[in-house]
Amino acid sequence: MLKIAIPNKGQLAEPTQKLLREAGYLKSHHPRDLVVSDPENDVEFFFLRPRDVATYVGAGTLDFGITGKDLLIDSKSKALTVMELGFGQSSFRLAVSVEKSAQGIAGLKGSRIATSYPNILQEWLNKLNIKAEIVVLDGAVENAIILGVADAVADVVDTGTTLKQAGLVIIGDPIIESQAILLRGQKTIDSSETENFIRRISSVLVAREYVMVDYDIEQSKVEIVTKITPGIESPTISPLHETGWVAVRAMTKRKDMHRIMDELYAVGAKGVIATEIMACRL
Repeated sequence: MLKIAIPNKGQLAEPTQKLLREAGYLKSHHPRDLVVSDPENDVEFFFLRPRDVATYVGAGTLDFGITGKDLLIDSKSKALTVMELGFGQSSFRLAVSVEKSAQGIAGLKGSRIATSYPNILQEWLNKLNIKAEIVVLDGAVENAIILGVADAVADVVDTGTTLKQAGLVIIGDPIIESQAILLRGQKTIDSSETENFIRRISSVLVAREYVMVDYDIEQSKVEIVTKITPGIESPTISPLHETGWVAVRAMTKRKDMHRIMDELYAVGAKGVIATEIMACRL
């Protein structure tokens, strides 16, 4: 039975559960569950603090896990990254008071920097040969400056709104960019179960990138429209009851969907419809 760690709270929890449901797992569970067995798929899910997921997977206690790239790096876990999952995007940034912002990164020398990610910050400071004291806090660090325990903060941000509300100014480029990732343990043995789990997750991610486009077109224009919607291998073309017309079906990139629909309409396509794809195997 595969043992898989997933975050029990935070911005990664809900999209992780949605991803797993779309992949055919976690069909039902209670929000307070700590462990959920899925005998149909021979999988057991462990709900853990996001920061602890990489530690358990890296130690070989669990086979797979989903957490943030930033948390993996800061944990110094030996867990392996299987794939990026496309949600939970954030960046690790430095922020200071308005008065100190004019000094930029140079103003950090000899300062106190509050963070919940000491290992990421220390590696960055070492790289730039900046000597500073790291003040480790568990959780939000926005108030560290106003409360007098730090001169700067280093934190994971999405939009930066929380830092601005605390009267802080972001300085420098992001230290790292992060998003949700799928991890596996170094000792996790390759098997049909592990391959199937990875394939299911991958199939959902691929499906999210595509939509299925269906439309009717005159037979004489098939060569034109198949250049607009070439599909994966080639589009599916079926004859219609009305002579001289065919139905076309093809997968297209979601990001190009509206442009493609406009182009099809412009060349005379009728009944142009785009539908969601729940999962696929390419």
